[in-house]
Amino acid sequence: MSKVERWSERLLGYHFNDPSFLQSALTHRSAGPCHNERLEFLGDSFLNYVIGAELFRRLPRASEGDLSRVRAKLVRGETLTEMASELGLGEHLNLGRGELKAGGFRRASILADAFEAVIGAVLLDGGHDACSDWLLSLYAERLGSLPSAASLKDAKTRLQEYLQARKLALPDYRLEAATGEAHKREFDISCHVPSLNLVSLGHGSSRRRAEQAAAQRMIEMLEAQA
Repeated sequence: MSKVERWSERLLGYHFNDPSFLQSALTHRSAGPCHNERLEFLGDSFLNYVIGAELFRRLPRASEGDLSRVRAKLVRGETLTEMASELGLGEHLNLGRGELKAGGFRRASILADAFEAVIGAVLLDGGHDACSDWLLSLYAERLGSLPSAASLKDAKTRLQEYLQARKLALPDYRLEAATGEAHKREFDISCHVPSLNLVSLGHGSSRRRAEQAAAQRMIEMLEAQA
C-alpha cells in the first residue's frame, strides 16, 4: 500500500478500491494533462447536494433562504480549505515545479479544489451512498454546531430587513469616490436612509465590500438611536 493510500485510510477514513481515482484527485493541472478539474466539478456538485439534503432534514422549519445561507457557510472555499488542512491534504498533492516552488500545497484555492476533487473520486470509487456517508462523517462536527441563519446574513440584508420591518424605504447606495490603479482600486460608498435623514460611509477594496461596510455602519447608527 502506498503512502497516499495509507493517508487516505488513516485520515480521510476511506479505502479506495481503485487508487487511481485518488491519484487523479490529488493532481493539480500544473503537473500535467491528467489533472483533477473534472473531479473537482463532480465533487462540488455532489457536496452541495449532500449538505443541502442533510440541512433539509435537520432544519425542517428553516426557509429556503436560511437553508441556502447555512449551506453556503458549510461548502464555501474557506471551509473546504480548513478541512483540507485538517486532513493534511496539501502534503499529498501532485504539483508542477512552478507551483511547488510557489508553495502551492498551502494555497487556499488549490486545497479547496483538491478537496472537492477527492469527493468526486470517492463518489466514482464507492458510489452515491458510500460517498454520502463518508462526507457526513467528515462534516459531523460542523453539522452538530450549525450557525444560526440570522448570524450569516450580511449587513446589507440585515439593514434591508430592519427597514422593511418598520415600513421604511430601502437604503440608497451611492459611489462617492474610486481611487487607485486598475488592479488595486479603493471605493468609498455612502448609504442613505432618507426617511430617517441618516447617511453612513463605507470604504473597501471593491464596491461590494464598501457597500457592506456602509450598511454595517448604518446598522450601528440605528442601534445607537434605539
